[in-house]
This record gives sequence, structure tokens and C-alpha cells, in this order.
Amino acid sequence: MATGSIWGINGAVIHVLPEKNTGEFFISERVCIGEKQLAGEVVSLRRGASGEMAVVQVYESTSGLRPNEKVYGTGQPLSICLAPVWVGHIFDGIGRQLDKVQNGSVPGEKKWAVRLLVKEGDYVPEGGIFAEVTETQAITYRAMLPPYISGKIRAVAKNGMYTIDENLIEIEGAGAFPLKQDYPVRTSRPVRERLPLIQPLITGQRVIDSLFPIAKGGVAAMPGGFGTGKTMTQHQLTKWCDADLIVYIGCGERGNEMAQVLEEFAQLTDPRTGASMLARTILIANTSDMPVAAREASIYTGLAVAEGYCSMGYHVAVMADSTSRWAEALREISGRLQEMPAEEGYPAYLASRLAAFYQRAGYFENRNGTRGSITIIGAVSPQGADFSEPVTVNTKRFVRCFWALDRRLAYGRHFPAINWNDSYSDYVSAVLPANVIENRRRILEILTEEGRILEIAKLVGTQDLPQAQQEILHVAKIIRETFLQQNAYNAADAYTPFAKQVEMLDALSSLIAKGGAL
Repeated sequence: MATGSIWGINGAVIHVLPEKNTGEFFISERVCIGEKQLAGEVVSLRRGASGEMAVVQVYESTSGLRPNEKVYGTGQPLSICLAPVWVGHIFDGIGRQLDKVQNGSVPGEKKWAVRLLVKEGDYVPEGGIFAEVTETQAITYRAMLPPYISGKIRAVAKNGMYTIDENLIEIEGAGAFPLKQDYPVRTSRPVRERLPLIQPLITGQRVIDSLFPIAKGGVAAMPGGFGTGKTMTQHQLTKWCDADLIVYIGCGERGNEMAQVLEEFAQLTDPRTGASMLARTILIANTSDMPVAAREASIYTGLAVAEGYCSMGYHVAVMADSTSRWAEALREISGRLQEMPAEEGYPAYLASRLAAFYQRAGYFENRNGTRGSITIIGAVSPQGADFSEPVTVNTKRFVRCFWALDRRLAYGRHFPAINWNDSYSDYVSAVLPANVIENRRRILEILTEEGRILEIAKLVGTQDLPQAQQEILHVAKIIRETFLQQNAYNAADAYTPFAKQVEMLDALSSLIAKGGAL
């Protein structure tokens, strides 16, 4: 393995001078730094006055590091350990568990009840599932072969209690494989085929499901200024959406918010399974006071975990809160690397990084024959609610669903504060029935006409408007207050099944027709 010594330190970035005859560092290699064995990743290789140098971003505080301390390469890229230890727990940006492990044991020591699904002589395809473990009441972990590895089973263990490191099967010419599997976080997991996005992700939020729906495997952006309810809306989606598993990435958010999520989800009952909400939730936390370099990696850690469970055949929803804080981490690290800044100081590759992030969503047929999906919903926090800033503008280029949160609606206690005039969805024709699409069109036309009439009313007053226009305002008010607005703290109103939404749309459409509004 490559070995070097610290030549210079600049915040979370260090320059490493490799030692001769110890091998070479490579891009994205994970390294261990100094006596404390701090975690880092090689992001650049440069030739300086002192010779070849490796530039490393450190995922922990560099306080106390000194020049000439040793840096050791691991020979492996930054990876996650895919094992039945994720669901129901909270992790930092590079996948280290933050809460206490059940029964007081660390993940590598705990034994799991393993059910083998294969026998000696069976052929296992690429990424094939060979064992199962009940991870939580809601999720069954399925042990798989790594991608691109297949073969005939030479030996297989018996059903029983095993740690994640103990080998369970042996494949001819490929070696032995345990429950766990390491996979690099920055590389997309290979699939057999991308499938059309035609199944809706039902969230129970009427303004989303009926007006601006998202498909399973789709991508959505939710921009909004401070106080518009981004985090609360994502909490609602996490609680109620019909995904099998939720990966919630708290990227640069306040620590008390992540603590609140952890406490609330442990107490909430999942309406789908009857178990705790944590039984189908994975929390990735890099709060605003944590090292900024790990914030940049947290997005990829969450995606890698989501891809692992998607390969097992689960439908996964990834909530990223927020991508703006992630972009700010990119900007800070880019500045320390002395890269040429682009608009508002963000690196020139901001757009390509956002594209690569959202591109990892989709509805897939996996290499083992199962089907799963990854739906990505990213919150965006533009400063001053300015939707023309670089992160929001570039995000709009790569998403097909845009839920614009409005400060005026939020301050008027209208939640979810999704502005129907600025929002859109390209999944409407693929996931909504024809009758719902027609009713949706009528409602949006009424709301659009309401905005035009209110502009006139500012000049002449509402009482002097024609009767027809006053009827439109009345119907629009009913639509806003009875359909678009929902109370998250009311058990009857927090979640609306889609069948009930269809009935409500029919009733509102009849009201529009009887009133002669359109």
C-alpha cells in the first residue's frame, strides 16, 4: 500500500508527499491519516516543487495534525459496508454509526439468524441473492453476490447464527462470500435495464399526488426560502409515501432537526407495517457543525446504501435535505483546492455533479432479476428565496418534478406551501388516470384565473367585480382551503388515500361545472 507524509495542511485539505518504493496513491482512494487514523480520500494528484503530491480531503477535524505525520493508503476507494446494520439507525457522512448498537454489540460482532436460499451445486447469477436476514420488522436484508460475479456453489453453510464477516457460500473460481458486501459510494451500482417510470409514488399529500405527482424512480426538487416548510414537507413525505425504505440525508442541517427526526420516528407507528417508522428508515446525518468534507460525501453514502437495497428488490425513496448545503460544501472544498471558481464562487463542475446525483434515480430491473426503484427528492435552500441562483437553476435542468415552496403561503399558514403557479410535473400523463388529468386541468385553470382576477381586484375592489368572476374567486378559495391545504397534526387530514383524492377531485369538478366557472 502507498505511504506518505503530510507536507501541508489547509483546513480539511492536506497535501501528502508519497514515500519512495511504497506504491502510488490513486484518485478516490481512502486513506488513514496520522496517529488518530483520521479518514480521508485522495481527490487530486499533482506535481509540485517537492515532486509528486497527493491532495487529500479529510472527513474529520484536522485540529492537532502536524507536518510529517504518516498517511497510509488502504488500496480501496471510499466504500460502504452493505450489511443488515443500516435500517433503524443513524450514521455520519461516511457511514459510521452514531447511535448505540442494539444489545451493546458492534455491527461486526452481533450474530444474525441467517436463512440460506441456495444449496451446493446451484448456479448463482451476477448479484444473485443467496441468503436472508430479518433486519427489522419491515425490512428483510438479502445477501447478494457482488456485481459481475456468478458461478456454481462449491460449498454452503447451514442455517444458523452468523456475524456479517463469516463466510456463507463458496463459488467455484470466485472465492467465499459473507453477509456483508463492500461497494464504492461514488460508483453507480450496475443494473440489467432501466424501466419506464409509470408507477406513482403515493405520498398522501393532495397537492402532490393529484396536481404535481412523482413516479417511483423519478426525481423532484423542492426549493424554498427560510421558513417555507422544506424540512417539514420532507418529514411528511418520509412518514407517508409508499416506498419500502426511506433514506433520509440531513446534509448541513441543524443538529436539533436530526435529533427530532430520530426521536419522532422512533415513537411514530408506520401506517404500512404497524411497526416503528425507524423500522424502514435509514438516517444519514452531517449537521452544520460537522466536518464540511464529510458533508460532500454524505450524499454519495446515502445513494450507495439506497442502491444496495434497491438491488434486493426494494422501492427506496431518498430525501436529501438540502442539496444547497451540499453545493456549499463543494464550493468550500473547491476553494481550498485552489480551483477556478464559476458563478457565485461555485465550482465549474457544479452542474455535472448535480446531474450525476439525480441520474442515479430510476426504476430498474436488477442483475439478479428483481425489480426496484430509487426516487430522489432534493430540497433546495436558495438564499433570499432567489430561484435564479446557480443551485436552483442547475437543478431544474435535471429534474422532471418541481415543487416550488412559497413564503407568502407559508406565512399565511397554508401548508404544504407549494405554489401551484410555479410548480410543474412531467410525470402527469404517465402516472395519472385520464379522468384525474381532466379534473386537474380544470382546477389549475381556476387557480390561474383567480390570480388574474385578484390583480384586477387590487384596482377596482372585489365587490365591484362581475358575478362570474366573484364565483371563480369563491370556488378557488374552496379548492385552496379544502383540497390543497393539509394539516400535518390532524390524524384525519395528514394523509389522504389516492382513491379519496379522486373522489374529492370529482366533487370539486362538479362544483366548477354547476357554478359555471369554466
